[in-house]
Amino acid sequence: MNASNGDDMTTMVSMENVHKSFGSLKVLNGVSLEVRKGQVVAIVGRSGSGKSTALRCINRLEQIDSGRIQVCQHRVSDPGIDLRSLRRDVGIVFQSYNLFPHLTAAENIALAPRHAKKKSRAQAAEITQRVLKQVGLEDKADSYPEQLSGGQQQRVAIARSLAMEPQVMLFDEVTSALDPQLTGEVLKVMEDLAAGGMTMVLVTHEMAFARKVADQAIFMHEGKVWETGTGEMLLDPKTPELRQFVDNGL
Repeated sequence: MNASNGDDMTTMVSMENVHKSFGSLKVLNGVSLEVRKGQVVAIVGRSGSGKSTALRCINRLEQIDSGRIQVCQHRVSDPGIDLRSLRRDVGIVFQSYNLFPHLTAAENIALAPRHAKKKSRAQAAEITQRVLKQVGLEDKADSYPEQLSGGQQQRVAIARSLAMEPQVMLFDEVTSALDPQLTGEVLKVMEDLAAGGMTMVLVTHEMAFARKVADQAIFMHEGKVWETGTGEMLLDPKTPELRQFVDNGL
């Protein structure tokens, strides 16, 4: 957990009474949550509980039906929002790495700083070197995705997001396609980011990791924030729904 959390009360992510349906299926049913600067917030819950949709709404990959979302001073729920500006401030890493297969790790990472932030080739190279070092892959700069393990590809995907120097990082089940050893590599990178003060919201099935790094844990159930507390709440559930979820080890 981050030692600095108590010092800065700046709200980085705010969701107020957010509703979202896909057709007749209600996925988010009045979700409200707040993430302060430097906090790590872990969202847990069964498949279909709305947790990934909530994450995608924060980055405006999904548009909400009603309610209000504000992220890093961007009014995400505003129809006229500048999406490029929002996504410079909010990085997102998915379960699938989405790396360009024809580009090396370094080229994958340098793309966004050069095109989205108009960095020079030299500046982009410097950023790329720094973030590769941050995820422990400085020796893999010239490797193509197919030459990397799944865990290494996921770490490149994280580095690619970090290269945009975001204020908030979102992680959507980033280890669910990895075996335990590779999962450990990726979680270590995320733990280091948390220790460095990065504001993070992660949807995860890794309960031990959530307990260890989360300043706040949110259990979602049936499209609602059902229970919330510190990471320790996963050891001591107050509601039968969370108890059942934790006991099933899902």
